[in-house]
Amino acid sequence: MKREYFDTKMNGFYGVYYENNNLTDKAFIVMLGDSSDDYLVRSGVKWLHRQGFSVMAMSPDKKDYGHHNLPLERFGAAIRVMQAKGIHKIGLIGASTTGMLALLAASYYPQITLTIALSPSDFVMEGFYQDGKDGANERPGENESTVTWQGKPLPYLPFAYRHPEYWQKIKEESKAGRDLIASRKMFEESERRHPVREEEKIKVENIHGHIVFIGAEDDVLWDTVKYIHRMDERLKNMPHNCTWQMLLYKHGTHFAFPESLLKQIIPIGSGLLVRFAFQAGRKYAKECRQTRIDIDKSLKTIFNEWETRDE
Repeated sequence: MKREYFDTKMNGFYGVYYENNNLTDKAFIVMLGDSSDDYLVRSGVKWLHRQGFSVMAMSPDKKDYGHHNLPLERFGAAIRVMQAKGIHKIGLIGASTTGMLALLAASYYPQITLTIALSPSDFVMEGFYQDGKDGANERPGENESTVTWQGKPLPYLPFAYRHPEYWQKIKEESKAGRDLIASRKMFEESERRHPVREEEKIKVENIHGHIVFIGAEDDVLWDTVKYIHRMDERLKNMPHNCTWQMLLYKHGTHFAFPESLLKQIIPIGSGLLVRFAFQAGRKYAKECRQTRIDIDKSLKTIFNEWETRDE
C-alpha cells in the first residue's frame, strides 16, 4: 500500500496519505484509530479504497493516544495538500471521540462536503490523556480542551471527576455492566453538574454538504443517540447549508461500524470484537450484526450519491 507521510513541523499536521491506484479525484480524511498507520486505520483505508476513494489518515501525533489541544487548523493544512493533489471532493469520517472531531472540523471547513460521524457527541469534550500516569489508562487534562482554534482552546464540557477518580469511576462502571469500558454514567453526571452551554456545542449548522449521524441506544460510553437527536433539533431550528440523515438503532454498541469494515478488521469472526467489548454485543449479537449490515448498505448508497452530486 503506497504511503506518503506528513508531519506537523514540515506540513502543519500529522498524517499519512494512501493514494487509490484508480487515481480518483475524491478522497476521505479518516480518523479511525489513534495513529495514522496502525492496523485499524490501514483496514479502514483498504475499505475506502474498495469504495473508490483515496484516503488521508490523520491523528494527533505518531503515538499520541490522547486528545488534548489539537489545533483544528491541521485539517485545513491536510485539505490544502489534498487539493494540490487534484482532489476535488473531500469527505471526513470519524468514530467515537474522532466523530466529535469530524463534526467540529467540518463546521470550520466548507471544503468538506460529506461528514460521517459514528457514535459522536454534540459538544466539545474536555481534553484527556492516555499516558498511564499512576496506572490509569486515561485521565482528564488540566483544564484543557480537546481542540483549539487560532491558538485558543474551544469551550468544553468538563468531566465530572478529576484524576485519579476519573479512571476509578470508569473501571467501576465497566465492571458493573460487564463491559470492557463504560463511561455513560460519568458523562451523565458531567452534564448534571455542568449543563452543556451554547458555546460548548458543535455548530453543526455551519457544516456544508451532507452529514450522516450514526449511533445505537445501547452505547455505554455515552448517550450518543440523545446527542444526535439534539443535533437534529439544532439543525431544524437554525439556518443551515447542509442536508443530514440519522442512522439510529436500538442495538449496535459503541462499535456501530459498517459490517464490511469490521470484516476487513477481523476477517474471521468479525463480530467477536463487539461481543468481547460489550455485554450488549454478547446479549444481542444478531441484532448488532443486523445494525452493521444496515449501516453498510446505507453508506454505500450515500457514497454513490455523493460521488455523482454536483457541488
